[in-house]
Amino acid sequence: MQMTASRQFASRPVEAFGFKEVLYAKGDGVARITINRADRYNAYSTGALEELATAFRDAGFDDAVGVIVFTGAGDRAFCTGGDVKEYAEHYVATPRDYWKYMALFRAYIESILNTGKPVVARVNGMAVGGGNESQLACDLTVMAQHTYIKQVGTHVGSVACGGSTQWLPLVVGDKRARAILMLNEPIPARQAEAWGLVNWVVPSVRRGDQWLDDAGPDEIAKAQKGKDGYCIDLSKLDAYVDDLARRLLASFPECTRYTKQQTNFWKDLAWHATARHAQDWLSLHYACWEPLEGMQAFVEKRPARYAMLRERAASGASSEAPWGAPLRECPSCGAKHLPTDHTFCGACGQRLS
Repeated sequence: MQMTASRQFASRPVEAFGFKEVLYAKGDGVARITINRADRYNAYSTGALEELATAFRDAGFDDAVGVIVFTGAGDRAFCTGGDVKEYAEHYVATPRDYWKYMALFRAYIESILNTGKPVVARVNGMAVGGGNESQLACDLTVMAQHTYIKQVGTHVGSVACGGSTQWLPLVVGDKRARAILMLNEPIPARQAEAWGLVNWVVPSVRRGDQWLDDAGPDEIAKAQKGKDGYCIDLSKLDAYVDDLARRLLASFPECTRYTKQQTNFWKDLAWHATARHAQDWLSLHYACWEPLEGMQAFVEKRPARYAMLRERAASGASSEAPWGAPLRECPSCGAKHLPTDHTFCGACGQRLS
């Protein structure tokens, strides 16, 4: 019976999965999962969410794996959350499909929580929006010094309720959580470490052979562009993550699994009390003006018109729908549910009274 059970959950070779947007490797007790969308700053697409959840489930079931390392491709981004261009192209037009998307996102986040093994976030670049939620879902985080953490929800017409509204108060405290979520300002690596957002920060900026332990914004910018002898070097990040994995492997797997489950209590409580509600609210909200304006502004690379929506609301006009609530009726053809701000009927073209 034991052999049958073992075969039932036998590990598959990584090549068998045929992933397109995720890199997956296993060896020496460590599984490495990488979002491979560097051209989109490792924003996850709908397809990537399914691949990520599959990889985490396989790593969790593989008895040869004791530690999982999660990261992004390149050195600019760990993960920048959902692909806003995909949101603008698909989900603003069909909000009901965003509910389905959120079901995939929940499965991805829960695949990290449910692995039964320590998951280490190797933050190789900026962790923005759902990227911060992804590293919050992990057990431990090692962050490169040139990177930062940031939320963007209220600036793009969304709410960071895919982990950040639930877990930031637990991790950094109530007031800091509100500042992160409401201001959407970047949190530099050293500040993230001091606030407890991440566990460790390691140097990642070099000038020639000299490592800069506290590189400033100008030096980081030069390193990212490869100017004046500056460069980004992730070798110390890799060395630290590898040593951390080695230390984590020096423990009993069953005790480690239950330790993770016990310490997940407050995260699980906050998550499961709110995640389904968030899934429904966000899918309904995507039919409103805020995400339409926020996503379109992002795609068009222009400032979002926050003041305009507030001014409309203050004047008694609709701030929820671009052309007002669908309450008018055409006296000429009888068409119903026409927007209140329209002057002419969209069905027959006659002027509305």
